[in-house]
Amino acid sequence: MNDSSQLLKTQSVPDPEQLNAPGRSKRAWILWLLTLLVPGGAQLVTGYKRLGRKALTVTITVWVVLLVLVVWALVNRSSLLDVFSRPWVLVLVGVVLAALAVGWLLLFVHTYRITKPTMLAPGMRGIITAFTVLAVVVTTGGLGYGSYIAFKSKATLGSIFASGPAVDPIDGRYNILVLGGDAGKSRVGLRPDSAQVWSIDAKSGRAVVISIPRNLQNAPFPEDSPMHEVYPNGFNCGDACIFNAIYPTVENKYADKYPDTDDPGAVATMEAASAVTGLKIQMYVTVDMGGFEHLIDALGGVKITSGGWVPYNGKRDPNTGLRTKWFGPGEHHFTGKQALWFARSRDFTTDYHRIRRQQCLQQAMVKQFTPQNVLTNFTQIMDSGEEIVRTNIPQSQLGSFIGLAEKTRKHTFLKLTLGAPDFGKPGDLFSTYPDYDLIHQRIDQLVSMATDDGAKAQESAAEKSEAKKKESASKNSGEQSSAKPKPEVTQSSPESSSEASLGVEDQVITTQRDGSPITEKYLQELEYIGDTGRIEQIAQNNDSCKAG
Repeated sequence: MNDSSQLLKTQSVPDPEQLNAPGRSKRAWILWLLTLLVPGGAQLVTGYKRLGRKALTVTITVWVVLLVLVVWALVNRSSLLDVFSRPWVLVLVGVVLAALAVGWLLLFVHTYRITKPTMLAPGMRGIITAFTVLAVVVTTGGLGYGSYIAFKSKATLGSIFASGPAVDPIDGRYNILVLGGDAGKSRVGLRPDSAQVWSIDAKSGRAVVISIPRNLQNAPFPEDSPMHEVYPNGFNCGDACIFNAIYPTVENKYADKYPDTDDPGAVATMEAASAVTGLKIQMYVTVDMGGFEHLIDALGGVKITSGGWVPYNGKRDPNTGLRTKWFGPGEHHFTGKQALWFARSRDFTTDYHRIRRQQCLQQAMVKQFTPQNVLTNFTQIMDSGEEIVRTNIPQSQLGSFIGLAEKTRKHTFLKLTLGAPDFGKPGDLFSTYPDYDLIHQRIDQLVSMATDDGAKAQESAAEKSEAKKKESASKNSGEQSSAKPKPEVTQSSPESSSEASLGVEDQVITTQRDGSPITEKYLQELEYIGDTGRIEQIAQNNDSCKAG
């Protein structure tokens, strides 16, 4: 035995030569299992004490660290996520996992050598070799993949999120502007077709989602905004100055007024949204809707329950020349492309129908952003996120926001659209001549409701109202009304926040003229003969949906 071997091997066990064939096979399996389950154990029992002790020390350390992480996750998962979202931690994790992968590989190689496979029966030799290769692939490959994920996460998160310290909540809430639109070849920059302000209670995670119609006019800018100098009376140059034009206008004409940002259009739109809603918006997220479908596909699709018929463009029918297809009422498991069609459709309806469906899709996606789903589809989510998202949210905030998102998932969003049905009807032109004082009043009411105290107050009020109804019903049990009350949507009621359909209930057509159920074929026939009025009545409630 050479000197290096003598340094490692301070005590021997019987060599395979001293054992019969079954004994050699048993010995090989014991050594293999020890290396798989207790790395370093095989070296200890075969006399390679120094190597075994070093490997076992690493093994025990890893077990202790894993135990600490499990307990940490159970006690305070958000703080754990906060730590593991930091760039230096991700680099450290990547290096450690890579080192463990190499070390485990070397231990398996050494274990295979000390089993002396040449002395095993030919059949057993092949089995031991195959299982060793399999173990190496699983252990070393798994750790290597984990190392890759850590380095990829560091690079991806660094490219998406901003640097700098975390942002404190304002009045106990985080207010975030989410913009969605196409940044296609025909457009200069991103022209947002959808804009929502998310106001999230920092303690409970209860959220208000305020949808700003793209055609909202006369959007004001705060006095401290550079755009206030250009438009002191608001974005009021006529039909061209609608809300979704702020982004490209600033990008093309006034980018120099925002020298400290790479996304001046988003910052200016965020400032305008602050003045529109009366909320101090701290952060923005811009989403390229053209790549949005990739994120949904990465999540494994999204579940939606639709209340009405929603049109979309499919392959052209060779007989009729029509391209219109329909998503029917009921449950759907949408792919990314289907979800995008569902959310962006406005044929035979209005922008306000589309806004409501987008709110529904957002809530469905939040529900599907579970830790299990994210881990299962991590690389795909990372790839799609890097492709479609830009934001000024600090990376240092990511961990706490993930924890907050877990709380948000447990609650139903309060929703408000700055137009129909929450502010009049589609024909009332509220978006053209908005009443910003009324908007601020309604938003203040909703925000006060989106807290634990507000939710408790609403529950208490609902219980009292139900008790009064029962009391009244018992007193007037002999009286019955044949008239069916219709839901009313008023400008002063925050409870009307987008739960009722835009259409009037008795205007929605639910059957064919002969009384049979509506089908996709029937809708296509109506379009072919030009009866778009009846189609519009059938589609009037397609803004009604919920997360599946």
